Amino acid sequence: MTGTAADIAAQVRAGKRSAREVVDGYLDAIDAREGEIGAFNTLLADEARAGAAAIDDLVAGGEDPGPLAGVPVVLKDNLCTRGVPTTCSSRVLEGWRPPYDATAVERLASAGAIVLGKTNMDEFAMGSSTENSGFGPTANPHDLGRVPGGSSGGSTAAVAAGFSPLGLGTDTGGSVRQPAALCGVVGAKPTYGRVSRYGLIAFASSLDQIGPIANTVGDAALLLEVVGGHDPRDSTSLPEAMPELRADLDHGVDGRRIGVIDELMAMEGVADEVRDRVTEAAGVLEAAGAKAEAASIPSSIYGLTAYYLIAPAEASSNLARYDGVRYGLRVDAETAGAMNEATRTAGFGAEVKRRIMLGTYALSAGYYDAYYGKAQQVRTLIIEDLDRAYQDFDLLLAPTAPTTAFPLGAKLADPMTMYANDVCTIPSNLSGHPAISVPFGVGADGLPIGVQVLAPALGEAAMFQAAAVLEAAAP
Repeated sequence: MTGTAADIAAQVRAGKRSAREVVDGYLDAIDAREGEIGAFNTLLADEARAGAAAIDDLVAGGEDPGPLAGVPVVLKDNLCTRGVPTTCSSRVLEGWRPPYDATAVERLASAGAIVLGKTNMDEFAMGSSTENSGFGPTANPHDLGRVPGGSSGGSTAAVAAGFSPLGLGTDTGGSVRQPAALCGVVGAKPTYGRVSRYGLIAFASSLDQIGPIANTVGDAALLLEVVGGHDPRDSTSLPEAMPELRADLDHGVDGRRIGVIDELMAMEGVADEVRDRVTEAAGVLEAAGAKAEAASIPSSIYGLTAYYLIAPAEASSNLARYDGVRYGLRVDAETAGAMNEATRTAGFGAEVKRRIMLGTYALSAGYYDAYYGKAQQVRTLIIEDLDRAYQDFDLLLAPTAPTTAFPLGAKLADPMTMYANDVCTIPSNLSGHPAISVPFGVGADGLPIGVQVLAPALGEAAMFQAAAVLEAAAP
């Protein structure tokens, strides 16, 4: 299939192309390669065709189905979808069908989008490679022996493979941006509160944010416009309306001050070829009229450590609800306590258990101040350092992922090595600020490299403008 999501919607709304034709084309692409990629947990082919027929009926009747009319989209499997299995790629939720839609899913339907299916992910979004899924790994479409990144690897691989023009993922520590970099697509984390978390199954509630995945910056902006905006059902939802990002997308970066984050460029594990792409990206922005120079975020070097105390602590609380009583898997036993234990033992994977135990330990009496409390202090330092940087700079630039996609299985035996994949993306989650990954060339292995643009809170418009400049000049 060809054409951007915006093009597809325009053609369907004008009656130049049927939604059914569009959906069938993407389903054919899925049929051809899904067996080797493994992007989907649930494929909704019949439902998608029925939805497309309904869109075509609206167009035939002279009605406008919306800005995503007939555009296929895939959903990470932690977004509640009414009547459709929603598993978080965990056996503990296998077969559970939510009785309601997430706000983001409702807004997609209202805009005329067609959901093709629910995509694979690291279990409960805990991972950087989509190998922690209870239903098997997903492969990178560019090299089937490599990971697609995580935890939104299924949605990202689906977009990169041409299975769908758009996808939704969630970003808790980089889980939209990091796989976007590894798969060579665009992935954005909005400001915390820009997109409602109502109906998103929580991992770490102060960090989770739904974000768009697309082949182009313009399509990512379009998708964010559709799903963003205030929602009274989410107490953390920002009151501000979602700006029209695409209207100013071509305004460029003339006069903008760009800071290249020293600490993330010098971080151990960041490959030279990734640093080179970031330096080259800074040059592109300068050629477009911006002024780029080094910026310092001293506390960012502690972001990984703080994150892996805060996120597991929140997860240990959020995942306590999976007890075998209310929904999902139930392993019977003689007592309620034994049933809880048996259900969780069978239902949760090794990484989820590891993080629950780590988080529970960090919150326990005698350790709370030394671990969780200290991590929250570091989080505050990161926020303050970023606020200071944004007094001197409009935007910041950094690597997205430290390397290109690594081989399947290469880091599973060493959790710390796996966690380090998020070292450049975590600061934006801890601060709540927006950031976007843009494909910017390839490494020596021919695999994609992403460059990350960071912005202050509510700075999505300027962030997308810089991303569009980088996209236009990408090697």
